[in-house]
Amino acid sequence: MSAAKINISRCIILAAILSQIVNVSLGQTNVPNQEITSRADEYLSTLTKLERFSGSVLIARDGKVLLSKGYGMANLEHDVLNTPQTKFRTASLGKTFTSASVLMLQEQGKLKVEDPICKYVPDCPSAWQPITIHHLLTHTSGIPDLTAVPNFRKTATLPSTVIETIARFKNKPLEFNPGERYSYSNSGYILLGYIIEIVSGKSYAAFLRETIFTPLLMTDTGYDNYDLVLRHRASGYARRDESLVNAPYIDMSIPFAAGGLYSTVENLYLWDQALYTQKLLSEKSLAGMFTPLKGGYGYGWHIDRQFDRNSVSHGGGINGFSTNLVRFPGDKICIIVLSNVEMTPVGPISRDLAAIVFGEKYQLPTMRVAIKVDPKIYDAYVGRYDRGGDRFLTITREGDRLMGEAVGRKSELFPESETQFFLKVAGTQVTFVKDEKGKIPYLILREGGRDRQLKRVQ
Repeated sequence: MSAAKINISRCIILAAILSQIVNVSLGQTNVPNQEITSRADEYLSTLTKLERFSGSVLIARDGKVLLSKGYGMANLEHDVLNTPQTKFRTASLGKTFTSASVLMLQEQGKLKVEDPICKYVPDCPSAWQPITIHHLLTHTSGIPDLTAVPNFRKTATLPSTVIETIARFKNKPLEFNPGERYSYSNSGYILLGYIIEIVSGKSYAAFLRETIFTPLLMTDTGYDNYDLVLRHRASGYARRDESLVNAPYIDMSIPFAAGGLYSTVENLYLWDQALYTQKLLSEKSLAGMFTPLKGGYGYGWHIDRQFDRNSVSHGGGINGFSTNLVRFPGDKICIIVLSNVEMTPVGPISRDLAAIVFGEKYQLPTMRVAIKVDPKIYDAYVGRYDRGGDRFLTITREGDRLMGEAVGRKSELFPESETQFFLKVAGTQVTFVKDEKGKIPYLILREGGRDRQLKRVQ
């Protein structure tokens, strides 16, 4: 073979190698849409087969929907499947609409976020005098969370006017001075809903419908009500041991502007798309909404970085439902996960779906198997572990079972070893760490592929 032919052959081989390198690189940063769809569907179908997911999911990139599909059952008793049109309670994801409503009223000149809330709240406690609307929006008011008030779950079954709901936490002492730090508080967003009604002269439900849902053609979104006959409504479930049961009742007057809405994945995608425009809010208001402050929280949104990209998100949990919406504005990517089983790990699921979109590492779900251990070892683990933000993971022993409780919800921890446990419902892992004396100074909580060290405080 001539030297010229050898050089040509070498060039062809080199070009092929370079092509493969480029393709691999592009695969990591620009995964083809079809591949995203098939991998995400495989992941979600596996979760569903393992009975770890029931709900609807939407994934979109650059204005194109790549996946919009239901998994599992919307109603187990009538064998009704989840679909992209199934309506779910959105829980705290609805705070994104409450914050937008406040900013719309500010643009109309009807309020300012710097206004003290006592300007609008009658018989305002003296401790609330320094609190502004800004503090409520950013969870920096110091007002205790309604869900932490004693007997909340029992009283949540009864209808309540917003004034009656506010009275439940109105005279509680502040947890800290306003603006001092971040601590998530549903109470603050209930107050925001009340202020929206006072300023606008309309009910919270009517204001959202007229100013957001109707203009954006979100016809499958609204304020939920038990009496409402709602087509395609998902039933909400909870886990009891190995089975699903109907979730405990909650009167939807209680969550109010902190989490009283219902929607579909397709309607929430309309909301995502509107936030790239100025249909509802000016560029200045949008910038304020997505500016991270204490705790990485803006106005109704968590601002963070995932996979070395900026993300904005909000999740929610209410009796029978778990929700999450995450946006990657720089990449025009939106991932929406709505589940009709409470405590479903929608945050970690969303993160795995984002990994699929970006070509990052993720693992297909697998069946985890519990082993038998001597229940006496559980006694050493019983205690409270600090999650941050005045929230704790409480470990208790109930007979031969080890239980973990957070945010008022209790789940059994199943042993994989004498120190490592997992939650069947959430895929969460807890590892108790012993010191040289055999004591447990902290545990490691693994959620969504991330490890957090929780110090024992009791």
